[in-house]
Amino acid sequence: MHTTVLIVDDSKLARIVAGKALASLQPEWERVEAGNAHDALAVVREKKIDVAMIDFNMPDKDGLELAAELRALHPTMPIAVITANIQDEVIARAREVNATFVAKPLTEDGLRGFIAGAALRLRSGGA
Repeated sequence: MHTTVLIVDDSKLARIVAGKALASLQPEWERVEAGNAHDALAVVREKKIDVAMIDFNMPDKDGLELAAELRALHPTMPIAVITANIQDEVIARAREVNATFVAKPLTEDGLRGFIAGAALRLRSGGA
C-alpha cells in the first residue's frame, strides 16, 4: 500500500529533520513538504495525503488551525502537531482536533509512537 506523508514546517531544516526521522521509521513512505498552511492545503487538494506532520509555530496560521482544517477534510487522517511549546493549552487544543502531540526537538524515538499508530490505522482501513 502506498502511503504519503505531508510534512509542514516553515523551517527547511525542521522539515529535513522530520523527513529523516520518518524515513528511518517508514522508509517506503513518500514524503511531501510544505512551508506553510496555505501551501499544505494546496498539496492536500492536489494529492492524496495519508498522514500529516505539522509544526505548531508558523506564520499566518498555526499548526492547530491547519490540523482542524485537515480534520474537517479528512476525519480519520493521522495528524501529528509537532512543537516545542508544551503548554497544557496547546496539548488540549491538539486533542480537540484529534491530533497527536509530538514534542520538539523531533527525534526518531519521539516520532515512533505516532508513526506506529498511523501505520496501524492505515492498515486497518481507518484512514
